[in-house]
Amino acid sequence: MAKLNREMVINEALDLLDEVGLDGVSTRRLAKRLGVEQPSLYHHFQTKEMLLNAMATAAMAPHSTAPLPNPADDWHAWFLDNSRSFRRTLLTRRDGARLHAGTNPQGADFSRAILKLRFLVASGLPEQDARMAMLAASHFTVGSVLEEQAAAVQDTTTDDEPNFDHESAFEAGLALILDGLTTRRPRDDQP
Repeated sequence: MAKLNREMVINEALDLLDEVGLDGVSTRRLAKRLGVEQPSLYHHFQTKEMLLNAMATAAMAPHSTAPLPNPADDWHAWFLDNSRSFRRTLLTRRDGARLHAGTNPQGADFSRAILKLRFLVASGLPEQDARMAMLAASHFTVGSVLEEQAAAVQDTTTDDEPNFDHESAFEAGLALILDGLTTRRPRDDQP
């Protein structure tokens, strides 16, 4: 086996997450998968929390590398696309929303969040409203995906009950957030 490195540990931990879910991820189980003793993992991650944070960052890579908005972009369309990208990324991993919940953007991700906020402000939105809309959309998206992933595990639908359309519910909620934000933006014909 190749020498154990941080990236290998994270990738194997994400594969383990997809197989057993967040509750099943343990350093003991991960070490066994990697063919090492558990203390070997501490060289790369001193605590399980540090490992989970690194896993969350890696799991968010598809969204974290999505193109940033351009000044000429329509802020409505960008806001929708950004939220949809976030949702898709959370759904790519089993328990992706649970893994991500409670994390805060750091480093390059924080810088990207600031650029997104600046784009909304440059589009005419009051800064506080833009900040709260980004936070609300983020929390709404995580909550929506959390419910969707929990429902997929439980699957308690009977033949008498209609299936709940999570994507349509997400789109409706996202539209409500965007509608509310739109009312906060000063009209172009006002001084």
